[in-house]
Amino acid sequence: MHDRSSKPDVTSGDPLNDMLRGLRLDGVDYWRCKLSAPWGFSFPAQQAARFHFVAEQGCWLRQPDGEWVALSVGDAVLLPRGAAHALASAPDVPTETFGQQRCTPICGDIFDFRSGGDGASAVLFCCSLHFNLDGLHPLLRMMPDVMRATELIAREPAVLHLLEAMGCEVAMERVGAAGIAARMADVLAATIIRSWVEGGCGSANGWIAAVRNPDVGRVLAAIHLNPDRDWTVAALAGIMGASRSSFADRFAAIVGETPARYVAQVRMHQARQWIQRDRARISDVARRLGYDSEAAFSRAFKRVIGTAPSHLRGQAG
Repeated sequence: MHDRSSKPDVTSGDPLNDMLRGLRLDGVDYWRCKLSAPWGFSFPAQQAARFHFVAEQGCWLRQPDGEWVALSVGDAVLLPRGAAHALASAPDVPTETFGQQRCTPICGDIFDFRSGGDGASAVLFCCSLHFNLDGLHPLLRMMPDVMRATELIAREPAVLHLLEAMGCEVAMERVGAAGIAARMADVLAATIIRSWVEGGCGSANGWIAAVRNPDVGRVLAAIHLNPDRDWTVAALAGIMGASRSSFADRFAAIVGETPARYVAQVRMHQARQWIQRDRARISDVARRLGYDSEAAFSRAFKRVIGTAPSHLRGQAG
């Protein structure tokens, strides 16, 4: 492979900050929902994240593990990996798949959705959001299936202000309110994730411990910021300021796998993003990652991802 080691690494000095700087949410679809009891909708598993905000009248959430939990007015939940779940006016209400009914466009990717009976009306703001990172990125893999904003308010006061502002925008019928709420949803979802990371991510072990390590963290941040660079053990050891052998041993001990394997995973997950999300040609991806042939890239891709890039390219098409 070609060496692009002259490419500069622009890091802030804080590995966690660098990881979060690379995390972005791109809005796909937004629904302002007015649902009159009895109502119930299931949300099948998907690659995009799901976000729900309760503006008026509480409801119930069936979590991916099957447990029903009550949501109150002002509650917001993020399902970062789009796990299957359901929302309903009560746990015993039958559910139907969300999206089968007709939605009224408001503007762009924002829709108005109304359904249900003649009971109390709930107003929800629901989003389907795409992360710019691959779903198998270590940060996304570590996240719980469901993240509730209300659980973060104690250590993240900004969350409460965002929730209150979203409640006002979703409930009002003012011109542009849905668009403003959509942008707030992006910010709120990113804030939930940031607060979760800064709060310890629920674990002191594994990948997050590696990121927090002063030496290894710098190496991980550099890899994720420049996944298309042809990283060598020598180049990574130089970031840590260690010899190749001592770096490799320390990296494997803290991260749990060799530097070469970790780099390969990050690069192939990025390649999958380019192929599926951006619909890039396989030959262009192979060249961008420095492979001399499309065949060599395809073999490396299949070893890591488990399927040929041509299969994913066909799905994207």
